[in-house]
Amino acid sequence: MENTPFKNYLVRLEKTGKDLGLSTQTIKALSEPYNTIDGEIEIERDNGVKEKMKAYRVQFNNARGPYKGGIRFHPAADLDEVKALAAAMAIKCAVVGIPLGGGKGGVAFDPKKYSKNEIEKVSRAWARMMAPYIGANKDIPAPDVYTNGEVMSYILDEFEKINKRSEPGLITGKPLALGGSLGRDIATAQGGMYVLEELVKKMNLKRENLRVVVQGFGNAGFNMAKILHSMGYKIVGLSDSGGAIYNSAGLDPEAVMKTKLAEGSVDKFKGAEKVFSNEDLLVSDCDILVPAALDNQLRADNAGNVKAKIVIELANGPTTPEADEIFQKNGVTLVPDVLSNAGGVTVSYFEWTQNVSGYYWSEEEVMQKLQPIMANSFAEIWNMAEAKKVSLRESAFMLAIARIAKAMKYRGVK
Repeated sequence: MENTPFKNYLVRLEKTGKDLGLSTQTIKALSEPYNTIDGEIEIERDNGVKEKMKAYRVQFNNARGPYKGGIRFHPAADLDEVKALAAAMAIKCAVVGIPLGGGKGGVAFDPKKYSKNEIEKVSRAWARMMAPYIGANKDIPAPDVYTNGEVMSYILDEFEKINKRSEPGLITGKPLALGGSLGRDIATAQGGMYVLEELVKKMNLKRENLRVVVQGFGNAGFNMAKILHSMGYKIVGLSDSGGAIYNSAGLDPEAVMKTKLAEGSVDKFKGAEKVFSNEDLLVSDCDILVPAALDNQLRADNAGNVKAKIVIELANGPTTPEADEIFQKNGVTLVPDVLSNAGGVTVSYFEWTQNVSGYYWSEEEVMQKLQPIMANSFAEIWNMAEAKKVSLRESAFMLAIARIAKAMKYRGVK
């Protein structure tokens, strides 16, 4: 059977539900979104041609609080993918103990082929379509793949025009001028670093001896590489959608980013020993692998060749259930996305909290609040994994689904 992100979620849910002894009714309620908005938006392109695009919002589970999750502009943004991402958000929020549910949205188009003006039109059209379904106490969107603070600004502005009121808590990942939070731009990577540091301590390893490969050089991947490099980890491999580079002596992520910005891809960087594909990078020689690109990157066909002994998932859903089994058998310690990339949604929660209270924090305060959440969540998951003799992913799912199921029980789902 072909792996799809949502099938992967269902496989993990079924196993976790049985391990926790949940009722058939509860497992069924966690198997489908509470609400799906699936339709089309239309824009007029700069050349005057009208174009329709598929647009989605999946609201998965709000037992623990308002739906929360990103919006991606990507040609592969189909309903199955968005359902899986919404489910993962519900799990992720429960893992780190923040009072939010799961949501995800998308528009199926390639923004690289559209002008800035056209992307604004897409953003505003999405906001008009979704206006009845989103809000600060209902569903709180955020940036995701190929969306950013500017896109969030258009959505916020359009929503406020429609509803004739100010509502900065509607959306997170906004520019600071519109109520964004300090620290949000690096939060996913910063959270991943805090988790990795806890793991390195548990395993009695030394940073300077650890070689890191980061697959994906967008916001999360670049910032993770930059932070780890500054802390003394050796970054030996980097990639983006154009290709991958490797240097056993180490790479400076900021120098590589300069090349990417100037020439379009990391594979143009002159200081590489090897230039090859993303697939080759995943199985290159390293101690820590950080998949920070798209889903289904680590599968049954390549997991056995992964040389890293630690995998930190910064992307959403980069590892299939079959690959999980191979990693367990091979002694690879994998920190699942629902913990390792939860720094982003945690600081989004901080942004929302600041918006609804009207009281704003310094970047130092934001990081002081983020670090213990990530460290304590790691400790809970590590301790449960040790006690139950399960993987960190299984432990994370057990912890999260138990929390969601408890909230659902109080709402009448037995």
